[in-house]
Amino acid sequence: MKPCGKVEGLDAGANREQSRIGKMIDSNQLRAVFQPIVDLLTNRVFAYEALARTSAPGFKSPPEMFDIAIEEGMCGRLGRRIRELAIEGCPDAALFLNVHPNEFADRWLVQPDDPIFSHDSPIYLEITESVPLSHFDLCNSILREIRGKGIHLVVDDLGAGYSNLKYIADLTPEVVKLDRGLISGLPTEQRLRKLVTSICRLCEDLGAQVVAEGIETGAELDAAMDTGVRFAQGYYFARPSAPPPKLTTSLMPPPLTRRRNSRPSMRRPSSSRNPPPPKRTKSRVS
Repeated sequence: MKPCGKVEGLDAGANREQSRIGKMIDSNQLRAVFQPIVDLLTNRVFAYEALARTSAPGFKSPPEMFDIAIEEGMCGRLGRRIRELAIEGCPDAALFLNVHPNEFADRWLVQPDDPIFSHDSPIYLEITESVPLSHFDLCNSILREIRGKGIHLVVDDLGAGYSNLKYIADLTPEVVKLDRGLISGLPTEQRLRKLVTSICRLCEDLGAQVVAEGIETGAELDAAMDTGVRFAQGYYFARPSAPPPKLTTSLMPPPLTRRRNSRPSMRRPSSSRNPPPPKRTKSRVS
């Protein structure tokens, strides 16, 4: 990863015509789909995560798309276009947007005309927990600048890859998303359930709300709720699609407000209809 001081990709016009990423963007073969993140306290959509999709041949997955973008020096431009499509496709709801670590180095995110700064609802930038902390040490000033403008930080995929809990202490995110690897075994593995319960309590003590990712069954949802998660996401609620999908209410369990008496160990803050994660007066990124 290149140092944050170098702005790369902003003047990539000369290479864009020859790049696969540039052709994909210019031919409108990139799109955004949306998956709801559900507030289990109210059984309402809290936000939508925007996910990139392409119809261009030769791209097997979004990670491969970004690998090619890095090779072509187009990572910043690709990320910017995905954010534009996400906000155009979901203008009236809070959005979770994935950010590749190389985008911090390219400095596209701090451009004053970036669409994240004009969205009327809250924006949450997701950075993956499976990337070594050293990548983010180069970009602390970028994170501070972005968060100083009201953008929230999400640590994604906790429990995958490097599984470094130091992320939570160093980056002070407003939200932590638990990887499906921690969720899928919850209905049957008591030791895993104790581990996830402890992680939820730790995140709460550090001021971060928790999202359980990859919920696919009612049993997984019920077990996740027992551990203390406040938010959930997965195929159980809706598959990613455009326009942003509605919840299938017939599948929803009783809201947590009705389950408190049967789950005395769960600690829930009082809240309004669509509560944001705790606000911070000052971001601290070590």
